[in-house]
Amino acid sequence: MGDPKKSKKAYARPNRPWDKDRIEQEKELMKKYGLRRKKEIWKAETILSDYRRRARELIANHDDTKAGILLNKLFSIGLLEKNATLDDVLDLKAEQFLERRLQTIAVKKELANTPTQARQFIVHGHISVNNQKITTPSYVVKIDEEKDIAFAQNSGLTKTFILKKDKTQEIPKEVPKKEVSKEVKEEVQKDAVEELKEVVEKTTTVEKAIDAVD
Repeated sequence: MGDPKKSKKAYARPNRPWDKDRIEQEKELMKKYGLRRKKEIWKAETILSDYRRRARELIANHDDTKAGILLNKLFSIGLLEKNATLDDVLDLKAEQFLERRLQTIAVKKELANTPTQARQFIVHGHISVNNQKITTPSYVVKIDEEKDIAFAQNSGLTKTFILKKDKTQEIPKEVPKKEVSKEVKEEVQKDAVEELKEVVEKTTTVEKAIDAVD
């Protein structure tokens, strides 16, 4: 039967593997979107690179029919607006693609508290799209599918999941100071003066007693 056909690599590695700025940016993206490996970012970059290549070819060939097909496809997955052009395709970034992953959308739909938790729910089969269970966190959600994202029918999370709100929004940045009335201030000052007088009187009495002994 022969050897099976070797599958095409789904991503391309960076040309400069030790670029500090790129490494720091990838770390931030991994933390923000709950990614496990940098390969997920490279795969997104590869997909967008293919879209940009096709857009450049269509701009050069002036093929309006194929250009419309490409733009409609990118609109359907939420990467472009309805009135976008091929020039907008050239400006697409990896972060825009990562925003359309099921893992990210699940957090926005309040089906998980964090991207990491959303990834766990998806892999364990708790999230469904259009009543179909999806176990791939990198699944690209279409615009018309967003409203149909929910917990799977047989998932226990429909009853047990608790969404944790951000408590920092409920706490004011500055606690207002309590205003002290003028009467209270005067009473405090009087008490302080009386205490000071008592201390002076006691000190004077002790000094007189010492002088008498001497």
